[in-house]
Amino acid sequence: MTEHPFGYIIEGKIYLKGFLGQEDRVIGEVKEDEASTFRYFEDRFEAVKQKVEKLKSDIEENQNKGSFLMKLIHLKSSLLTFDGLGDFPALIKELEGQEAILEEIIQSNRHKNLEIKKELLEEAETYKESTDWKETSEIFKELKLKWLKTGPVEKELEEEINEKFQDILDVFYGNRKNYFDGLALQAEQNIKVYENLLEQAREAHDMADVKTAFEISKKIQKEWKVSGRVPASKRQPIWDEFSKLNNRIFSKFKRMSQSIPTISPGLMIKKIDKWSEEMRQMSKGEVDEYKVNHAKKLQAEWKKLPPKKPRNAQQSIGTFVFFSEIIFEKSFLDNLCHSKYEGFAEKTDSEQNTLKVNLLKDLIARDQRELITVTENAENFRSQEGEFDHIMRKKIGAHKRKVDVKNSILKELTNN
Repeated sequence: MTEHPFGYIIEGKIYLKGFLGQEDRVIGEVKEDEASTFRYFEDRFEAVKQKVEKLKSDIEENQNKGSFLMKLIHLKSSLLTFDGLGDFPALIKELEGQEAILEEIIQSNRHKNLEIKKELLEEAETYKESTDWKETSEIFKELKLKWLKTGPVEKELEEEINEKFQDILDVFYGNRKNYFDGLALQAEQNIKVYENLLEQAREAHDMADVKTAFEISKKIQKEWKVSGRVPASKRQPIWDEFSKLNNRIFSKFKRMSQSIPTISPGLMIKKIDKWSEEMRQMSKGEVDEYKVNHAKKLQAEWKKLPPKKPRNAQQSIGTFVFFSEIIFEKSFLDNLCHSKYEGFAEKTDSEQNTLKVNLLKDLIARDQRELITVTENAENFRSQEGEFDHIMRKKIGAHKRKVDVKNSILKELTNN
């Protein structure tokens, strides 16, 4: 047997002496002579020793020292079965010393990582319920990137803290998804509004009554301006046709207006005053077929007047509108009573009057409820758009006039 400080040769086989509780083991055979065999396995040890030195140097030079821990553990484990001759216990001890340092660094880093992630959690929590979708989405992108760049924490805390962060992300992105889903649904409903306005424009465009078509055109263009938002790609084709139709309606109305004979303001005021007084007189007492037809005839004459009326005629204009509605409301009430009450024509004037009063009171109550609803809606949907407010004021004015007209008829009936 030929001895070596870390092994020996016996019967042509070279052995490594056991260390750290391991038994002696064969690491090779003698090829040429014993001296060269010893040198060969000594060189192998030197090679693995250089690996250890290289690893120690890499750890020293690198800032992210913890990343070398697994490599060190694998190298340390391989030394237990490495075929070479040398002081393996000393190498292993060196690696164990490095391992202890790395574990201490890793432990410190994990503590720092935990503090960083707690701060990221707190910051994320403040933005969780934000509805500034664009800006907050960018903030969460940055927070998520920082989270991913921050190393792990203690294993027993890793799953819990990751779940907390993900839960916050889920709340924000879930809210954002619900919001945009709602916008998409609202956009679909808004599209129907635009399509309905387009259909009204088509109908107005095909009307023979140019003035009525023009009034409809003005109304639906105002409604278009206050309608909800939709993607431009969906709205644009509807708008293209809508605007063309309204332009044509305006052109027709302009040509018609230019063809209307001019009339002096004084003469126009005389006509308006005369027709208003006729309406006032016809509205008194019972309304028969002659009065209704004559009222319609006066309205037709009224439409022939230029659209722009003198300011001095405003009171008479109001009179004309109010008493024309009195006439048609009386006619409607009379027809409604004949259809609602069997044998109405055979009843006495007093009985007919009583039935009309009761029915009129019901109609007034209904109109008053509608007026309250319209007024409340106007308050709830108050807009910065002047045109929208103007539309709502006209609508409220029309409902008030309906109530005033019925109250006027009721007063006349109850005084009879």
